[in-house]
Amino acid sequence: MSLTIESAPLANGNQRLALAGRLDTHTHTELDTQLAPILASGIQSLVLDLAGLEYISSAGVRSIFKARKALSAHGGKVVVVNPQPQIQKVFDVVKAVPLEEIFPTVEEADAYLDAMQRKVLNTDPDED
Repeated sequence: MSLTIESAPLANGNQRLALAGRLDTHTHTELDTQLAPILASGIQSLVLDLAGLEYISSAGVRSIFKARKALSAHGGKVVVVNPQPQIQKVFDVVKAVPLEEIFPTVEEADAYLDAMQRKVLNTDPDED
C-alpha cells in the first residue's frame, strides 16, 4: 500500500495534512517532499491527521521528528490527531511525539491550538 497525503488550505498560520496508508521506508520521502515548502513557509502549527494511517516505520517517525524540529526552531508545533492504536503504540515506544501533543480528535487538537495561540496573544475567550 502507498501513502496518500491530503492537504487542507492554510488557515491562521496552521496547516493540516491527512495521511493514509503506510508511512515507511518506501513512502517517507513523499511526506518529506510535501513538508519541505510547508515548513519553510513559517507556519505556526502543523496538524497531522493520522486517522487513515495504517502503518508507520522508523523512517516515518523520523519524518515527523524532523518536522517537529523545524517548527520548534521558530516556536511552532506539530500536533498529531486521530492515531490508530498501532500508530499510538509506536509513538509510545519511541517517545517521538510527546503525549500532550497527541489528540483523539481534530476538535480537541483545534481547541488545544486555539488555547495555545490565545496564551501567546494574551487574549481572553470571553472578549471575542
